[in-house]
Amino acid sequence: MLKVNFDIPLDFLWAKSPPLIGLDISASSVKMVELSALPKKGGYTVERYAIELLPKDAITDGNINNLEAVSDCMQRAWKRMGTRIRNVSMALPAAAVITKKILLPSGLREEDLEYQVESEANQYIPFALEEVNLDFQVIGIAPENPDELEVLLAASRKANVEDRVAAAQLAGLKTVVMDVEPYAAEMAFEQIRVQLPEAAVDKCVALIDIGSNVMNVNVLRNGQSVYSRDQQVGGDQLTQQIQSVFGLSAEEAESAKRNGGLPDNYESDVLSPFRENVVTEIARALQFFFTSTQYHEVDYVVLSGGCAALPGLDDAVATRTQVSTMVANPFALMTLSSRIKPRQLQTDAPSLIIACGLAMRRFDPS
Repeated sequence: MLKVNFDIPLDFLWAKSPPLIGLDISASSVKMVELSALPKKGGYTVERYAIELLPKDAITDGNINNLEAVSDCMQRAWKRMGTRIRNVSMALPAAAVITKKILLPSGLREEDLEYQVESEANQYIPFALEEVNLDFQVIGIAPENPDELEVLLAASRKANVEDRVAAAQLAGLKTVVMDVEPYAAEMAFEQIRVQLPEAAVDKCVALIDIGSNVMNVNVLRNGQSVYSRDQQVGGDQLTQQIQSVFGLSAEEAESAKRNGGLPDNYESDVLSPFRENVVTEIARALQFFFTSTQYHEVDYVVLSGGCAALPGLDDAVATRTQVSTMVANPFALMTLSSRIKPRQLQTDAPSLIIACGLAMRRFDPS
C-alpha cells in the first residue's frame, strides 16, 4: 500500500503560484509545458514541453487506475524536459467537478464569505463536505443586482484530487494548483482568440477538443463559456480501426497512427471514413448548440486535441459547417526558446491546450 503525504498547501481552482509546470493527464498521455514571461515586451516564451504516452487503461474516464504507471510517465516527461522546476499545476476533468454560480450579498468579510459559500455548497453537493475539496472564486458584481456578488463554486471528491497529487508526489513533483480542465483550456484559448479577426469580439467560437475517447465542444463568447457538451468520439476509434484492418497490436497501431508507415489504402479505407464520422459529430454538436441556446450561428471553429491535426480535418469541417475553421496553436504568438523545434511544436500544439493553460496559472493575478 502506497503511503503519500497529502498535508501540503493546495489551491483548488484559481491561484497565483510560483514558477511551475503545466501538467495535463489525459487518457492517452502526460503532457508538460513550461512558460516564462517576457517582462519588457509582454507575452510569453515557451521554455520546454514534453509529451509521454501512457500505458493503455492507466487512465479510464478521468480516473487513475495505475498510480505507478502514471507516476513513472510523469517522471520520464519531467526528465526529458530538463527543468529544475518541480512545482506543477494540474486539472481535474469536468465530470469530476461540480461547479455552480451562486449569488451572495456584496460587502461580506472574507471569513463571512467563506461561511456563506460553505452553507450554499450543502445545497448543491451530494456528498458530505468533509469528503470534498471545495473552493470558490468571486466573479464580480451580479449583472442584475449591484448588491449581490456572483461567485463560482467548485467542488470535487477528495479522492479525485488525492490520486493526482499522489502520482505527482511519487514522481518527485509538488502540486501547488488544482484546476478544472475546461477552465485551463479557456485560459489558453485567450492566446488563440487574439489570432482571430478583431479578436472575435462578440463572436461565438466553438473550441472542439477531440481526445482519445471523448470530443468536448465548448462554445465561447468574449472568452466566456456559453455552452458545453461531450460526445463519444475520439482517436481510440481510429486506432482500433487500424488494428482491425491491418492486423496490428494496439501499441503498433497507435505508433503507426502517430508516425506513419501504413499501407497505401490507409487513407481511403480507414482515415477517410473516420474523418467523415468526426465531421458528422461536430456538425451534430453545433446543431445541439443552436437548438438549446439563444444563438443561431457559430463564427469560428477551433480544433484541438490529439485528433485535431488529422490531415484534411479542418478543411472537411469548414466545408460541412460553412464556418471558418482552424487548428489550435496557443503558442503561435509566443517566443520559442532555442530548445523548441518549431515544426514539431506546431504538430503537437493542438494537444497541449490544457497543459498550456495550466502553465499560464503561474502568471494569473487572481
